Amino acid sequence: MFCPHNLDRMKTLYRSAFYVTLFSVLQRMLGFLYRIVLSRTLSSEGVGLYQIAISVFMVLLTASSSGIPITVSRLLSKGRAEGKDDRGVLSAGLLLALSITLPTTLVLFLLHTPFSVVFSDKRAETVFLLLLPSLSFSAAHTVLRGFFWGEKDFLPYSVIELVEEIVMIVTGTVLVFHVSDPFEGAKRAAIAVTASNVVSFSLAFLLFFKKGGKFLSPKGFMRPLISSSTPITAMRSGASAIDMLIAFFFPLMLMRHGMTGTEALSAFGVLTGMAVPVLYAPSSLIGSFALVLVPELSEQYYGHDTEALSDSVRSSLSFSALISCLFIPSLFLYGKEAGILLFSNRTSGEYIAYSAYLLLPLSLNMISSGLLNSMQGEKFTFVSFLIGSVFFVGGTLLLAPFIGPCSYLVGIGAEGVVTSVLQIVRSVQKSKAEIKPFRTLFLPLLLTIPPILIGIPLKKVLFLYFGTIPAIFIGCIVLLSAGIALYFIAGFLPKGKLVFPRAKKQELRKKQSDFY
Repeated sequence: MFCPHNLDRMKTLYRSAFYVTLFSVLQRMLGFLYRIVLSRTLSSEGVGLYQIAISVFMVLLTASSSGIPITVSRLLSKGRAEGKDDRGVLSAGLLLALSITLPTTLVLFLLHTPFSVVFSDKRAETVFLLLLPSLSFSAAHTVLRGFFWGEKDFLPYSVIELVEEIVMIVTGTVLVFHVSDPFEGAKRAAIAVTASNVVSFSLAFLLFFKKGGKFLSPKGFMRPLISSSTPITAMRSGASAIDMLIAFFFPLMLMRHGMTGTEALSAFGVLTGMAVPVLYAPSSLIGSFALVLVPELSEQYYGHDTEALSDSVRSSLSFSALISCLFIPSLFLYGKEAGILLFSNRTSGEYIAYSAYLLLPLSLNMISSGLLNSMQGEKFTFVSFLIGSVFFVGGTLLLAPFIGPCSYLVGIGAEGVVTSVLQIVRSVQKSKAEIKPFRTLFLPLLLTIPPILIGIPLKKVLFLYFGTIPAIFIGCIVLLSAGIALYFIAGFLPKGKLVFPRAKKQELRKKQSDFY
């Protein structure tokens, strides 16, 4: 799927991406199991309360630390490219994160009553206060993960995330398993999140010191850290703030559509706690590749390796388009059954099927923002976010009285398309990459049509002779295989034998011409 400029470099990149993807897929699989547990024990109402509280908590977390990890990673990569030891940026990152989160936690605990105005349901405030103690723990360990990220030491990064997920799942499952009241279940799920953040914080520091890490003076690093992280933090905290506002106003707008308060809250829980997470599941592959790519791309950018930088940008965009479009037919045809099977909720499955084609803009948005942030394009990423947010909020809230819960999906899609287009254009400009938009982005989308046309009659046959689970499994395998075959025919996959590093340069160039 790639057009490598340097095979040894790309082999290392692939190897790192494989391990990160392996951990990420495992983490997401466990996360899905946990969502199934929550949806079956808390009901959609309890999931809605939990999601509202989480959305407010994420506003605080992203505002306090979200831009710091990627900035720490990029500045470490910049120092490595310039032959400098810039590990003092880690101390500056931790100092900045804790100086924001500790006072924030104290103030909100003391003055939580005025703050409660942001909650459309007062029960969600109690759930939020159970999450609040973990704010500083979470901020600190994300900064340390940014250090591992910048040092290209992806194993500790992945292990911390996986352990955090496991602790949350085990603790949450034990706490909510026999709970029948949605409010009580949401509170216990929040306690599980706090416990997992404390454990991941402890593990991050343990691994840091075990690997010989030490804290250097932050002198001289605070200003560039704040300058670079502020646009990213503003963008991500803005996204979380918008999610919080949507959590408050969206149920109210659904009530104008004719829903009761309980129905509106349940619809919000189905969308944000069940359907949308399924849409983001395939992006674990793209997210893992983006994670590995960021420090690599930063070194290329600051090292002025224009040819490698151009190749990385073009390959990353193509990879994202191919992976996302590979899964579209499966979600489109089997989304309804997946919702029933995973969450015992047919409505969530309908939302999944309706929005399958959102995978492409969501994936391109994810990879293009990572590309820009690696090339010191944080300010443009923030501007594109603001523009996309107008479409998200407008589509979600203004259309809700007319088309109901589906307006949320329309908003997500509009934001993804606008933001990804802006960021892709800017990424290509900064890297001087030459891409063919039709072949790189639109041809994979067109190649989703033949598998769907084949899959429609196949689905009827499978469900006629097999049970639900075997039919879904066989159908998805066939659709994925058909997609891969079409990629091969279209020339997206390498043909012939794999080329190893000791091959002659002439042979390497010949084989590489077979890519795309």
